[in-house]
Amino acid sequence: MKKVFIAFGIIAMTGFVSCKEKASNKIETANVEVAAERDAAAKNLPVMTFDRSEHDFGTIDQGTPQETIFTFTNTGNAPLIITNATSSCGCTVPEYPKNTPIAPGETGEMLVKFNGSGQNQVTKTVTVSANTAKGSELLRIKAFVNPKTAASASALGPVK
Repeated sequence: MKKVFIAFGIIAMTGFVSCKEKASNKIETANVEVAAERDAAAKNLPVMTFDRSEHDFGTIDQGTPQETIFTFTNTGNAPLIITNATSSCGCTVPEYPKNTPIAPGETGEMLVKFNGSGQNQVTKTVTVSANTAKGSELLRIKAFVNPKTAASASALGPVK
């Protein structure tokens, strides 16, 4: 056992003694310049700025389709790419320029359609995934949905 400790000690001392070179002597200036350029490019990110983050349809009748347009601007310094937009339920459908680069300073539109389902106060969200620093933006639509009246319900026929 004593011989094993002595052998490990000799190996460790050899490792420490053989690493006498200074680390600063191993740095190549070309690699430093490339790394600095890469870091500067990584700071160039798009920023997605919406004209508003919420839209209120007000009071609507149940089953009445609604739609609104959210306008956004790329206020960053790199092309903006929207990779996905999903809603909190199937009654809300976003339409957007998927995987289309939007240059800095340019604007785009996201059409959000809502089929008017639900009753009373309804709030739905749309999550927009893009190549921004945050990675996603959240939009919200809301409405007060009046239920169908009994007269219109009886026109559909008896309910079992």
